[in-house]
Amino acid sequence: MNLFKKLKLTDYIIIAIIIVLVAVGTLAVFKKKNFSNLPVEKEATIQFDVFFRGVTISAVENPFKVGDDAFITIRNVPYTKLKIVAMDGQQRMTVVPTADGKDVKVVQDVSMPNLFDFIIKLEDKAKKTPDGFVAGGNKIKMGIPVVIEGANYKYQGTISNVYEVKEEQNK
Repeated sequence: MNLFKKLKLTDYIIIAIIIVLVAVGTLAVFKKKNFSNLPVEKEATIQFDVFFRGVTISAVENPFKVGDDAFITIRNVPYTKLKIVAMDGQQRMTVVPTADGKDVKVVQDVSMPNLFDFIIKLEDKAKKTPDGFVAGGNKIKMGIPVVIEGANYKYQGTISNVYEVKEEQNK
């Protein structure tokens, strides 16, 4: 009997799918085709600020140190270790009215002595696309959740600023 007469429609569909997968795989391997619809404009060094609100620290010293490496997770996807370029932190502040009631002052909130807000600046290499910067397959945009982890800490924050580092700033 002829082999093709025994094949059913589902067999033909499976064979067609296998042929398509082999063709796509061959193109991907030999042509190194970029299947992304966003072309890479250039490679760039970027810095991005991560804002941490309401970090509770009862230790005497600040866990974030400029120059230290911190492991970064972006959108719940582990990424890599990045160097802390800059750090700005202060104790939680509150607004109180002045004695005459016409003005207000911003002072440290003594009711929350261990509560701090931090902005940590990180630096990385990224690819610039028309849609923004991409580092390690992750879009780096304001509002993206980030977890930063060091030897003694793990905090969750949000990217609050992203910008390209110019060559003059790198020197």
